[in-house]
Amino acid sequence: MEDETFPEELADTLVRIQRLVRRRLRGGLSVPRLRGAEVELLRLVEARPGIGISDAARALHLAGNSVSTLVNQLVKGGQLLRETDPADRRAARLLLTEAAGQRLADWRRRRAELVARHVSRLDAADREALRAALPALRKLAVTLHEEAEEP
Repeated sequence: MEDETFPEELADTLVRIQRLVRRRLRGGLSVPRLRGAEVELLRLVEARPGIGISDAARALHLAGNSVSTLVNQLVKGGQLLRETDPADRRAARLLLTEAAGQRLADWRRRRAELVARHVSRLDAADREALRAALPALRKLAVTLHEEAEEP
């Protein structure tokens, strides 16, 4: 029988790592920090330029009005552009501003440097264990995403 505490320990550890990474990255910011949902939306728009609000809501598993609120805040903050869809004048298409693209690139660089610095402090066996766990963690992410898309 699988250890009954494993799922809880895994979830707690992943959340703790994510929280600590976010906290460390907040330090030294010269611009107002973005909330997690705002960053997720910017990353989605970066990956899918021109995405509509309803498609973004589905991809992020958020209510459409929640994404509309995020879009309004990010447009006001100069992070997103909202353009009218030429195929459907009622729909909006979302694009990153240059400032947002630079901000995401900086965030990715800072995050990679932070994690690399801390991973390098682990011994070789622990680094290899983390590397070996990546495929299983990716599969876990896929199954969680797929379950979220089920009706």
